[in-house]
Amino acid sequence: MAKDIKKVVLAYSGGLDTSIILKWLQETYNCEVVTFTADLGQGEELEPARKKAEMFGIKDIRIEDLREEFVRDFVFPMFRANTVYEGQYLLGTSIARPLIAKRLVEIAQETGADAISHGATGKGNDQVRFELTANALDPSIKVIAPWREWDLRSRTQLLDYAERNQIPIAKDKRGEAPFSVDANLLHTSSEGMVLEDPAVPAPDYVAQRTVNPEDAPNEAEIIVIGFEKGDPVSINGEKLSPAELLTKLNELGGKHGVGRLDLVENRFVGMKSRGLYETPGGSIILVAHRGIESITLDRGEAHLKDELMPKYAELIYNGFWFSPEREMLQALIDKSQEYVTGDVTVKLYKGSANVIARSSPYSLYSMDLVTFEEGAVAYDHKDAEGFIRLNGLRLKTWAARNAKARG
Repeated sequence: MAKDIKKVVLAYSGGLDTSIILKWLQETYNCEVVTFTADLGQGEELEPARKKAEMFGIKDIRIEDLREEFVRDFVFPMFRANTVYEGQYLLGTSIARPLIAKRLVEIAQETGADAISHGATGKGNDQVRFELTANALDPSIKVIAPWREWDLRSRTQLLDYAERNQIPIAKDKRGEAPFSVDANLLHTSSEGMVLEDPAVPAPDYVAQRTVNPEDAPNEAEIIVIGFEKGDPVSINGEKLSPAELLTKLNELGGKHGVGRLDLVENRFVGMKSRGLYETPGGSIILVAHRGIESITLDRGEAHLKDELMPKYAELIYNGFWFSPEREMLQALIDKSQEYVTGDVTVKLYKGSANVIARSSPYSLYSMDLVTFEEGAVAYDHKDAEGFIRLNGLRLKTWAARNAKARG
């Protein structure tokens, strides 16, 4: 197989693991490597990745700012569905992988590469997400997963390989890293080491993006989020691009300790995993979006969306963003957002984000119908009697049958 690979596009962070992978690909496949580094708002300086790639003799180095595309085409469509995995997780890592994999495939097609490669381990979900995306977008592309191929099985072996090949090792890499972090504009995910035992509370220093809610300001902050067709478009009347808006909400939410989650989840590959997630801006969007939907969606629309959401969330978590069933669900979800437009007022206070007001030019809320005073709209209270009688008919029949059976 190695003889078939002439060029590989590698998802490259510039860190120790992907630097080892880069060298390993050159040695094992004797091929040209194109590096691709995506800026998804992880908050790290990416130019060092270019310098490290140059050190390996890489000629084609791609570093791309994908923040706007990430939020506009992946995060916002997901939030239109109020997507939550297993009741709590806002899918910050899961939703980033299909975009990275999409660009890997596109760059491979642009450069005539035979394969793409990623640094996901054989225990995690990311390997599935990268490779299912590649399958969907280019069935002919080969995928090289070094963690499933090489014989480097321990941290010591990785460090020895790095030293033999003169790969720079940061001083803190020689010791035991306290935990592993994955970050993008939507969230931070911290896993491993000090977090592995779910019976032990996470240390305070694990948090990357949010203050401890107990240390948050003692005064609440009120913000107004404007929506158009299901997507947030403004904060306090100021129009912002998707990435700008999420960045601003991250700042506001982080300041007030919003969006922390200590979760044990069920991985697609079969094991349970404990992680500390921080999604301040996303948590605010979710609450606000439900707020605007509460007055703009019909009951049937809203309930159907809630029934379908767990399936939609599972598809994203399991790596099926580019699948016919996800696209089918997306079409339904997007249709429901046609009139989800208006303003939502949210109160941020010590870890909470609560809707306190909402308005829309397309509101279905009728003051005349719900008022305790005499409304202008005709509503005859006597109509409820027949409604209850018809709905109670089957219950009466059921109860009578049960009584007869018991003698």
